[in-house]
Amino acid sequence: MSRDNSAGAHILVFPYPAQGHMLPVLDLTHQLALRNLTITIVITPRNLPCLTPLLTAHPDIQTLVLPFPFHPSIPDGVENVKDLGCTGNVPIMNALGNLFDPVSHWFHSHPNPPVAILSDFFLGWTLRLAYHLNIVRIAFFSSGSFLASVFEYIWYHLDEIKSGSAIQLHKLPGSPILSEEHLPTAVRLYKRDDPQMEFVKEGLVANFSSWGCVFNSSEALEGVYLDYLKTTMGNDRVFGVGPLSLVGLNLTNRKDPGFDPSDSVFEWLDKCPDGSVLYVCFGSQKALNKEQMEALATGIERSGIRFLWVVKTGFTGQADGKYGLIPDGFEERVADRGLILKGWVPQVAILNHKAVGGFLSHCGWNSTLEAIVGGVMILAWPMEADQFVNAKLLVDDMGVAVRVCEGAESVPDSAELGGIISESFSEVGQVKIKAKELKEKALAAVESGGSSYRELDRLVQELTGLQHVE
Repeated sequence: MSRDNSAGAHILVFPYPAQGHMLPVLDLTHQLALRNLTITIVITPRNLPCLTPLLTAHPDIQTLVLPFPFHPSIPDGVENVKDLGCTGNVPIMNALGNLFDPVSHWFHSHPNPPVAILSDFFLGWTLRLAYHLNIVRIAFFSSGSFLASVFEYIWYHLDEIKSGSAIQLHKLPGSPILSEEHLPTAVRLYKRDDPQMEFVKEGLVANFSSWGCVFNSSEALEGVYLDYLKTTMGNDRVFGVGPLSLVGLNLTNRKDPGFDPSDSVFEWLDKCPDGSVLYVCFGSQKALNKEQMEALATGIERSGIRFLWVVKTGFTGQADGKYGLIPDGFEERVADRGLILKGWVPQVAILNHKAVGGFLSHCGWNSTLEAIVGGVMILAWPMEADQFVNAKLLVDDMGVAVRVCEGAESVPDSAELGGIISESFSEVGQVKIKAKELKEKALAAVESGGSSYRELDRLVQELTGLQHVE
């Protein structure tokens, strides 16, 4: 099929419908559009509004809107992980695999079809699609290269994982050790001969056979693991282009329509001393249970620290009874030094406010990068998915975080938690200093001439070269 060489190479971008996955790939797409590539984005109807800021900024970007495929475990009308929580990933990954034929049909009827598929690492089946279409597939990792390195090692060494034992990742730099319960959720859920989990595993393994990999990370943050992946994949098409939030669309475009940035949150933060506020948020996929909420509230109260706490409520199709509420009387007792918010908040703007000095986080990768860009130390409470791996990187490798709790069902000791929070804020220690240093490295990476800037240019050159290959 002929290629139109008058425009930039045509790239099919396929995001995964979860907040933490979608925002960075759209930031990357913004940069690709600025560099004159022709872009089509695969999206399902209820996720289409997520593209509004990008499509407004780049009217030339096309969309391929396909119905979300049926899956017995997914309620009607649900098309995004945020409505199901982390347990929704396996059925959503499997459901989206049924878009193979619709995408293929679109491709064959297109006058200028794409030369490459750039798809999320949760959509590894698109490698098979790319082979079928005789084009290349690039895996986009919204996560870091340490996690990818762990995945790459673990899937090929599953026989080493014995119940209750620690796993030493011998080939990886520094031979890190992970306990079984700290492995990524996809590995812990994996059961041989379970069709859905076999599909997930095959997709995750396919990432490392793809033509290239792009990471929302940088040499400054994870250079040693980017180099490891280049070696293990046998080519240098491994690109660290992050933190992408720094080169994405203007942050004001991410506002919730109902959120006014001059709102009381920022008025309140403006009145707080520099570095005095603890920001507490566990991302879009996790709501705490009653015991966890009570322990966290008591710990925060005991710490005596100013705080801003974002509370997530339940998910679609699940009883709200298992999710905790703010304990009675808590808000009144801490009204002079704390704010509690529900729903969406402008997290990036909050973390960049000079009053915020710490972030009690689940250590999802986007939150991790946003804390790094804000120069804020992390109080780590990893719960599931990639979060234990990220926390290990933050605490052991980078030195910008302190562990406060571990596990999705763990309940912290309130007195101990309060003490850690108080101590972290009272001392001008190495963790705070390293957080500030890492911020400068992250900012430098995306500036003209920085490593991520150069890697983005290198990626575009590689993609542009594809359109001349028949």
